[in-house]
Amino acid sequence: MMKKSGILRRHHGSDTLEEGSFVDLGSMSFEDEAGTLAGSRGAVRLAEILRFEDLHEVTKLAYQGDIVLLDYTSIANDQIAVKRMSVDLKNVAKDTGGDVAGIAKNLLAITPAGIRIDRQKIRPSF
Repeated sequence: MMKKSGILRRHHGSDTLEEGSFVDLGSMSFEDEAGTLAGSRGAVRLAEILRFEDLHEVTKLAYQGDIVLLDYTSIANDQIAVKRMSVDLKNVAKDTGGDVAGIAKNLLAITPAGIRIDRQKIRPSF
């Protein structure tokens, strides 16, 4: 058995953790977690678009001042939807004074005013 301390003890009760068991950190919640996001200037949000209509919720986050990392793998094969999404996100970036750029194959970043996306990759020097 493994000793638990601090956060693990508060959320899982007992003082010990069975050998071979694990703690799902994604299911943990903290009392001050909601207050932290509400009091901050913005947050980094991860969003997934399953269909073009889902874009409306993502644009709300961008207008609130959040940085949004958008996974559009589900619609990547639909060229019309990708083009419409691209136009809409460019308009959001223009409206908010932010920036939008592709950062991986099916991943976009949308930033609020004052934050620019550097399009140069940082590569290690040998």
